[in-house]
Amino acid sequence: MSLLADHNMPFAAALVLMVLLGVVQVIGIGDLFGEAGLDADADADGGAADGMVSFLGLGRVPLMIWLVSFLLLFAALGVSIQAFAESLLGAPLDRWLAGVLAGIAAVPVNALVVRAIGAILPGDETTAVGLDSLVGRRATIVTGRAAAGYPARARAHDRHGQPHYVMVEPHEAGSEIHEGDEVLLVRRENETFYGVPLQERKLAPM
Repeated sequence: MSLLADHNMPFAAALVLMVLLGVVQVIGIGDLFGEAGLDADADADGGAADGMVSFLGLGRVPLMIWLVSFLLLFAALGVSIQAFAESLLGAPLDRWLAGVLAGIAAVPVNALVVRAIGAILPGDETTAVGLDSLVGRRATIVTGRAAAGYPARARAHDRHGQPHYVMVEPHEAGSEIHEGDEVLLVRRENETFYGVPLQERKLAPM
């Protein structure tokens, strides 16, 4: 049975589209949407929408992988349906009827496939941290002089070594912290951190 036969045209078109998506991804245009997945855990308009997203397997893998998998399965199932119909009935089905049947069959099969793919793909890693995690870490005043009610800009590093610039006031109201001084961040209120000068406390190096 020829893939280019009239009754197999929807499936041949799906394969061509799949190849085009692959080319688009290779040349980089696919980065605009290829890595964007639909988050199955995100809030949707209602429970039915959440259930549909989960059923389709969206969010398990990047959207480009989901599309390529669906198109490949649609084409494979469609050609198989036509071959089975020809062997059973002596003639293939109408191409649009076969396309509908293949599309219906491809949806649950694709959901299973992308779940399997998602299970073996490496998960996204992030070095993002919350600002509260900076409490208990050192910071250096880089701009200005910190006094009560007058925060100065300071640089702190999180546990990944990433720098964060924060506004710091002295923890003790009568204290001042000068540019270049190192402080220990002891608490945070809204966007302002409060620090204790390390020289003043004579703390041991961390």
